[in-house]
Amino acid sequence: MDFDLKVHKKAQKGVILNSRILYFFSQYAMVMKEDGALQEAKNAYEFLKKAVDRTYGGVYWSLDYKGRPLSRNKHTYNLAFAIYALSYYYKATKDEEAIELAYSLYHTIEEKCRDKDGPRYYKEEQKEDFTYKDNIELSENGVLATRTMNTALHVLEAYTGLYMAKPSEEVGNSLQSILDLFLGKIYDPEKKRLGVFFDKDYNSILDLESYGHEIETSWLLLEAADALQDEKLTARILPVSMDLAESVRIRAYDEPFIINEKVKNHLDQTRVWWIQAEAVNGYLNCYQRTGNKDYYDLAMTILTGIQDYFLDYRPNSEWFWDLDDWNKPSSRKDIVEPWKCPYHNGRMCFEILTRLNK
Repeated sequence: MDFDLKVHKKAQKGVILNSRILYFFSQYAMVMKEDGALQEAKNAYEFLKKAVDRTYGGVYWSLDYKGRPLSRNKHTYNLAFAIYALSYYYKATKDEEAIELAYSLYHTIEEKCRDKDGPRYYKEEQKEDFTYKDNIELSENGVLATRTMNTALHVLEAYTGLYMAKPSEEVGNSLQSILDLFLGKIYDPEKKRLGVFFDKDYNSILDLESYGHEIETSWLLLEAADALQDEKLTARILPVSMDLAESVRIRAYDEPFIINEKVKNHLDQTRVWWIQAEAVNGYLNCYQRTGNKDYYDLAMTILTGIQDYFLDYRPNSEWFWDLDDWNKPSSRKDIVEPWKCPYHNGRMCFEILTRLNK
């Protein structure tokens, strides 16, 4: 759907988009207790199955509107989102086929997307048959990254979802290893922030501060530790989580929003839709963990800003992509496209409802 709300029915179908839609309607059915959402989830599930590569394993990057492969490349990030979505669909429906597919994709990541000769380092983009390919899809700012924080984060998220849906020792061990990766390689305890792009040994290759990913990571790390029900692990991660969230507040909060990023000495002050959604999640999590009402007030200030400026109140629209310094839409980017869908913002709503109900 473009900025003028025209739906392009023959547009390509990003598999990440489809997985996120599957997650959204599965979670919607559980949280809102609406049966109609299950049919929407089933539609997304049936379409996602068309993206499964029955020859080499994994899922394709994109399909055409009829469900035929367009880009056959395999990306660990993409596989992770399919696992995440299938885990929630299983929780909503108890469909054994879905959880079996989720575990199949988990094994594909572990067997074909993880380096075997060292720690739990995940590859990025590969060809259809899982041979090497430059990481085009998740690199930017003039670098080709062999490792990215973003892929590790969403593998963590996917494995957390899978473990909560149907726990197993192997997934638990994988989850523990990824948490160790974040604490040992990705998180910088001196700067209290995350690296983003790395070489094969997790040496940072670009001075980039990604504020949205940092606040998102702050609560996803704790969600993973909670899933494992390991009090010592949670106690180890809690200060890292709180330091990340507080550091983002200091570096990036410009009331009522979190700005985008800083690359070297250039500060990008664009207000991006998904960053605000994750900030609400992150600071609501801080409030619940610490009891400090300042974090609750911060989360609600950002939420009010979302309601005032990001919500597009035109009929059948959603959220604007981004805002400028005057809180006006700063571009005519699509309302829905392969990277924008009811995932960050939908999840924010579910997190508020479930957290405040507690």
